[in-house]
Amino acid sequence: MNIKFILPTCIALAFVACSDNDNGLSPVEQSSETVNLSSTTVPVSSGALPLSSASVPASSETLPLSSETVPPVSSASAQPPIDEIPPAVDGPFDPSKKYKYYGAELTGKETFLYGRFEARMRMAATSGTVSSMFLNYDFSWKRGEEPWNEIDIEVLGKDPSKWQSNILTREGDPSINDLTSTEKIHDFNYDATKEFHLYAIVWTPEYIAWEIDSVVVRRDELGQTHGTHADADQVKFMTMEQTLRFNLWASKTPSWTGKFTGEGLPVEQHIDYVRVYSYDPATKGFVFKWQDDFDGDAIDYSRWSEGNWEMENVMYRDLNIRVEHGLVKLRLDYEE
Repeated sequence: MNIKFILPTCIALAFVACSDNDNGLSPVEQSSETVNLSSTTVPVSSGALPLSSASVPASSETLPLSSETVPPVSSASAQPPIDEIPPAVDGPFDPSKKYKYYGAELTGKETFLYGRFEARMRMAATSGTVSSMFLNYDFSWKRGEEPWNEIDIEVLGKDPSKWQSNILTREGDPSINDLTSTEKIHDFNYDATKEFHLYAIVWTPEYIAWEIDSVVVRRDELGQTHGTHADADQVKFMTMEQTLRFNLWASKTPSWTGKFTGEGLPVEQHIDYVRVYSYDPATKGFVFKWQDDFDGDAIDYSRWSEGNWEMENVMYRDLNIRVEHGLVKLRLDYEE
């Protein structure tokens, strides 16, 4: 087995996906509806079907994708290996001991203004944790005159059969501290920690959509408003260039994720591949840009870095990201 751990970088950003107390963000709307796409369209990829020149459902509309450079999927039954998670260095969890907890964030270096972002993943969950894929404006955390722009897919540790979609915005006004948040909870109808599925965020000037296995589950349109501030129309307000990120951490908000005690660790989020498409304003469609299959024994350092800051109950560190068997693995564990 050839394993290589990612080396740390010297740049540390800070990102907050929810508040630090039990009065913070919590799901505000339950939704398990699935929008069925037209049978005349071809799924983008469920890890089972190759792309073609036929239209690909990027939303509830049929929007064209370039077929010239989209890599095919090699096998209809191909599944990444689900390796046994290595045990914690300090042995079985002992509630009588005091531990330091470590998580991971895989941080993209490229910035995007609109696009389609896909990742085939097996998520992680135990009570109190967050396993995610998201877009984020890198300087949102600074507050003050910096606005907040963020789009989330999150599996919350208290129930891996559900996931949360969310848009977070805040206008750049030092007098405004609260984020505008539109959290919705959706049913998977399966355990997201047991198998790989295709997750996608679609971001355009006219709408933001979330897909699971190429099926649109939620779509927010330009003109939908939430609240009274300048960021109330979140799709319109989402104008800052963002980076693509994946992270695994533990929350301080038990009503949101379940109570975090450290039991059930270690857990790992596995990413099989990431695909990125650019947005074409002329056609309102998407053109394939690049795919990362995480082959070899290290990440592409020109494309990715890793988080190395504190995120609520955990500290991100480079040792908790490794590349193995064509997967990048984010790990949440502990040390005494």
